[in-house]
Amino acid sequence: MKHAKTLAISIAMGSLTLSGCQQVTGSQAGGADMAAAQGPADVTPLAGLFDCVREEGGILLAAHRGGPAPGYPENAIETLDHVLSNAAFIMEVDVAETSDGVLFLMHDDTLDRTTSGSGAVAETDWADISTLNLVDNDGTVTNFHPPRLTAALDWAVRNGAILELDRKDTTSFAGIIAAVREAGAEANAVLITYDDAEAQEVARLAPDLMMTADPGDAAQDLGLLENTLNPQTLIAWTGTSSPDPAVWAALAEADIESAFGTLGAEGERLDDQYWADGDPSEYSQLARDGLTLLATDVPYRLARADGWIGTAQDISRKECMYGFRD
Repeated sequence: MKHAKTLAISIAMGSLTLSGCQQVTGSQAGGADMAAAQGPADVTPLAGLFDCVREEGGILLAAHRGGPAPGYPENAIETLDHVLSNAAFIMEVDVAETSDGVLFLMHDDTLDRTTSGSGAVAETDWADISTLNLVDNDGTVTNFHPPRLTAALDWAVRNGAILELDRKDTTSFAGIIAAVREAGAEANAVLITYDDAEAQEVARLAPDLMMTADPGDAAQDLGLLENTLNPQTLIAWTGTSSPDPAVWAALAEADIESAFGTLGAEGERLDDQYWADGDPSEYSQLARDGLTLLATDVPYRLARADGWIGTAQDISRKECMYGFRD
């Protein structure tokens, strides 16, 4: 991911009473239930979920590249299942396109690192790619195969997951949006953008869908956002190096959620620095400082952590997604 964008998510809130959250009925986590949330009729119901978390001081954990783990390769539906069961309900995935126009989940420009095949993605057709085995980050060949985007979206709708869709150079926003519409996954998708032109394109093609975008200097450049983007559908990406509570506060004043990443190169990323002493309290501080969406390479570790981040996520998800309250 080019700016380490926002990813797969699991909610962690702390000991908060979320009396201001929208109510959603039903015990299932499907898109139909989330669509029952109150909110602007012309935007995805996800807008209400993100508003609830921001307004009540919560934080969403987002799992990078679908949340790979030993035996579970990145961008595999089986891995999404594993994350959903063990760590998060929002996953960032990468969307590429084959030579014959099939959208599927793949991060790299070539097949070499993450599959049993080789060669350029854009020069290989789906009949060949669909038979390949996916390889996990330790180099172990699994029995899993690259999934079509439509299959991943159908999975998200069935399971109530949220997929952040990172467009690779081989495909287009128009194609991805069409797939979201076809799957009825408007309440299960967030589109990732990297610059003003991309954000404006998504806003033009799909003004109802959630997106992530880089606001620049949030304290000074909100005019651009207010003039061209709908704050209701915007999550502002604020980088991976230096948390900035002042920027997050300025964005919140404009009803915009902030995202920040602790992921990156192993040994250099904040995920590793925060865990160096075995105490993940820095993550909790991010939430207390006003961050809404946290992109991480260690969603499983955070989900298992004792204390504020690890134990509150299930309660928080119920509070903001379903309106369950004490």
